Amino acid sequence: MPKKPSVIPKATDFIRMRCKLVTSARIAALFLSVLVAGCASGGDNEGLSYTADRGVENQPYPANYRAELLAFLRTYLNDPRGVREAVIAEPAQKKVGGRLRYVVCMRFNARGTDGTYSGAKQRGAMYVDGRFDRIIENADELCQGATYAAFPEIEKLTR
Repeated sequence: MPKKPSVIPKATDFIRMRCKLVTSARIAALFLSVLVAGCASGGDNEGLSYTADRGVENQPYPANYRAELLAFLRTYLNDPRGVREAVIAEPAQKKVGGRLRYVVCMRFNARGTDGTYSGAKQRGAMYVDGRFDRIIENADELCQGATYAAFPEIEKLTR
């Protein structure tokens, strides 16, 4: 009598099928992430803006810029205690991403994740419609010629 074929598939068939699905899903996810990353990339001073923008050239002066900047830096810095050599410039209008924005230039030496100091770095804080929008990490060119004054409030930050 001939052997009756089993209705239950072998376990190895499920494993092969699952591996094929996982591989196809991973390839699709990788392709999609590369596609999205390509759309979001920009230059050093360009990028996503996190504040709604009216798209006007006459931006209002950021009257509360120091308080907003301190509140952000308290969460932005790995260890806000013991910041050294902190200086800040008054808000100045600069072209960022082809649009006129107020930028506050600052330079300070903060502790890294390992607790050591790596030297003072220049950063810019961009304001849109009078409100803090984002930090510009590489602001050397943007802040060229800025006049700095002491920024003791940042040196007094706590966690």
